[in-house]
Amino acid sequence: MSDIAMQSVLAQMRAMQSRAEGFQANPVQQPSGNFTTVMTSAINHVNETQKTAGEMTKAYETGQDVEIADVMVSLQKSNVAFQATVQVRNKMVEAYQQIMNMPI
Repeated sequence: MSDIAMQSVLAQMRAMQSRAEGFQANPVQQPSGNFTTVMTSAINHVNETQKTAGEMTKAYETGQDVEIADVMVSLQKSNVAFQATVQVRNKMVEAYQQIMNMPI
């Protein structure tokens, strides 16, 4: 690799590093309310994420001005949200089963 190409790569890496250092993720908000409200809200959020991914997929398939990268990111977000919901459900069922198996 030539010295000029190496300097260019280093400059790009430094630019990406400075952007990454300046990035601050949204702080996680603690849910308020009872368990039912929190779970309903979470499930509704997952549902909206899946609807958005479906709409973007349909728009891309029909030839509308939608980038494939945006469609893929939306689908992955939807998948991650759904998998997290399934894991929470599994943990809830496991906790329920443990409570039911406790001796009285």
